[in-house]
Amino acid sequence: MAARTTPAGTSVARERLLATASALFYREGIHSVGVDRIVGEAGVTRATFYRHFPSKEDLVEAYLGVEDANIRAAFDAAEATGAPPRELVGLVIDGLAEDVARHHTRGCPFINAAAEYPDADSGVRRAVAAHREWFRSELEHVLDAADAPDPRLAAAELVLVRDAAMVGGYLDGWERVRPAFVASAHRATGLPLPLASADAVSSRDG
Repeated sequence: MAARTTPAGTSVARERLLATASALFYREGIHSVGVDRIVGEAGVTRATFYRHFPSKEDLVEAYLGVEDANIRAAFDAAEATGAPPRELVGLVIDGLAEDVARHHTRGCPFINAAAEYPDADSGVRRAVAAHREWFRSELEHVLDAADAPDPRLAAAELVLVRDAAMVGGYLDGWERVRPAFVASAHRATGLPLPLASADAVSSRDG
């Protein structure tokens, strides 16, 4: 679950603008990065910017769209392995952990964006809400296929565990947080713990 994608068929200029803005937004925050800086670092004109993105908020929504597409593609890749349902649950949890380690060391881009856009009716907040609803539903689907005792509740708990882990990883370092996330995520599923996770929990409790 470590795939990273950009929208197919986009122009070079649009892709460069989006890649530049995505890196800056995630690293420094959305409101602190102006259009002039994005245009300058992307090496395009303002006219080119506004041809592809009528407003900065359109660019922010596109940035979140790429993040959403990346996670969807990662789920698709995990499911394409043909792993048995309970094994797929483990692949998803490990994949989420690897995604944080490789791409999200400064927290969740959707939570970060929501913090900067308090209006729940804004396009940005609607994009955040749509992503989270899909993510929760996809987890529920995977857990249901694995015969988890309560897929809906387990999916909701997994979302909360991941939210907390991404914040904790940013504050305390992901290598420190990762073992706790993996163990907590497996417990939240209501399924038997894999041997490695069970051993880790036993050693910590002992």
